[in-house]
Amino acid sequence: MSAALRASFKNPSLRVSALAIFFFGTTGAAVSPYQSIIGIQELGLSDGGYALLMLAAAVINVTASVLMGIFSDRLGDYRTSIVYVSLFGIAGFGIVYLMASAPAFVVSKLILLPVFGALNSLIFANVRASSTGLSPSALIAVNSTMRATISLSWVLMPGLVGLMLMKAPSMLPAYLVATASALVCFVLALWFLPRGETPVERHHEDRYKVFASLGEVMAPRVLLRVISISLICSMLYVSDTVRPLIVTGKAGGTVADLGIIVGIVAFLEIIFIVVWGKAERYMRAVTALALGASLYVVYMVLQGLSSATWHVYAQTVLSGIAAAAIISLPITYLQDLIADRPGLGSSLIAVNMFLSAGLSAVVFAIGTRIGEYGATSILSAALGLAGVVLLIVLDGGSRKRMV
Repeated sequence: MSAALRASFKNPSLRVSALAIFFFGTTGAAVSPYQSIIGIQELGLSDGGYALLMLAAAVINVTASVLMGIFSDRLGDYRTSIVYVSLFGIAGFGIVYLMASAPAFVVSKLILLPVFGALNSLIFANVRASSTGLSPSALIAVNSTMRATISLSWVLMPGLVGLMLMKAPSMLPAYLVATASALVCFVLALWFLPRGETPVERHHEDRYKVFASLGEVMAPRVLLRVISISLICSMLYVSDTVRPLIVTGKAGGTVADLGIIVGIVAFLEIIFIVVWGKAERYMRAVTALALGASLYVVYMVLQGLSSATWHVYAQTVLSGIAAAAIISLPITYLQDLIADRPGLGSSLIAVNMFLSAGLSAVVFAIGTRIGEYGATSILSAALGLAGVVLLIVLDGGSRKRMV
């Protein structure tokens, strides 16, 4: 990891990308722990309506991310896309805070914030393009460093925001924090992210056309592996949704407890992202991912059975260890599926997020219909286990063996 840190801070593009992705992570860290509470409890959305909104937002997010990845590859320029996408975040978080209404929440989640979500894959595309010449192990280390930077924002912000909201009549000020963070992303990209070389026009190369690029994403060799990762990652999305409702509901905790719990998990994630990165020296990435995902399956079951606040606190160690594997190991794995297209390969991160969010929305809708939030967590664990099995079937042998 020290080599990755040296590479990151030596290269200006990687250095600014690390700062930008920290503040991108800050937007999620400030809002996500309280999003379902704000949408459902404060603004009056139903469980089913909230789930449908999350699914629709995921469709828009993946569409924007893939198209931006295609066009960025085509032009050889990722900075411009990062600048414009940041503006969607400023507007999306800002209108929820200023208008404080269900329509503003829907517009934000349905139109503006899904486009802002493309910033994640665009930054990783810029990192990939700026890491040309690095060895595969160094690239994994750089990606892990970038992902650890996101987790650092989750260490700092949830607890701070939780304390800020502890005596507040509303949790909407979390959106003000996110607005400011999106503004920082915009400033970093516009004034500090180095401009690339003169863009390389690729309009006449058939491979860079939209439908040809979409064909690469939909190829069975790629799509089946993305599905396996999405089944696993959907557990993270379900947990983000049900954890606040379990902590402040059945477990009898407070908003402050929720912020502290999220912060503890994020802190552990930073540590174990490094551990999992080192573990790849001794085991294959697929093996490490399958192991981490299996541990998260166990965590989701335990979370579903929680009936006291101390239960959730006790589970933070297991959650941090397992989540570190799920949030860091798939990045390079997905990029390598289309290794020579930084934008398109990195857009698979968004495709994974789309499928994961969509699956989590379905699980949330079904789980809350047939049981309580705890049952939803356990149902998600079953889906994650299916993803582990599929991953082992596809890549349990040689990594080079492709379906």
